[in-house]
Amino acid sequence: MKNILLTYICLFGLLLPASAQQLDAKTVLDRTADAFRRAGGVEAEFTVQASSNGVSEGSSTGVIRLQGRKFMLDSEGVKTWFDGRTQWSYLSGSDEVNISEPTADELQSINPYALLTIYKQGYQIRSGSTNAFGGKSIYEVTLTAMDKRQDLQSVNLYIAKDTFQPLRVSMQQRGGGNVVIRITSYKSGQTYHDSFFTFDRNAYPTAEVIDLRD
Repeated sequence: MKNILLTYICLFGLLLPASAQQLDAKTVLDRTADAFRRAGGVEAEFTVQASSNGVSEGSSTGVIRLQGRKFMLDSEGVKTWFDGRTQWSYLSGSDEVNISEPTADELQSINPYALLTIYKQGYQIRSGSTNAFGGKSIYEVTLTAMDKRQDLQSVNLYIAKDTFQPLRVSMQQRGGGNVVIRITSYKSGQTYHDSFFTFDRNAYPTAEVIDLRD
């Protein structure tokens, strides 16, 4: 569940007005990614439901704050900071923090923004037929990995037509794992200092630090 909780969310583009005409799937993703870049600092609350081969593995809630490639994730006993290079993951249950420098591939599973750009290589893109979700008009877009060895085999997105904000994300993993994320609250235009995305040792004086960097 720890790794699943780090997979997120999420993808919160906003601010661009939608065209009245139907857009092709790639254009929808391009506008969603651009909207996210223009949103400034973002705060979003979310729910996550995880399953494996059809068997529920539980659900969780959390909040994520993002600014560009940086993020701070807080979800039920796990806090993760990423400053664009270094990642700190604090586990309250064991009072330890793991330090690492994720590779580009690893960031695809933990960096919310990465999910908005994976379609540019290695994935087939198509539009779906769902046109409404939660009382809102949406675009449905599905990404399917061309390489069956990819850990992330498919991603299904519901994107609001009026804001280009992803409202729901479903991710199918190789081996049968499935994660469904729903964004329940969204605030854009937030301001965060760079230090917000780094681990503050003084705030966790008793934590055991485990450095996993080479």
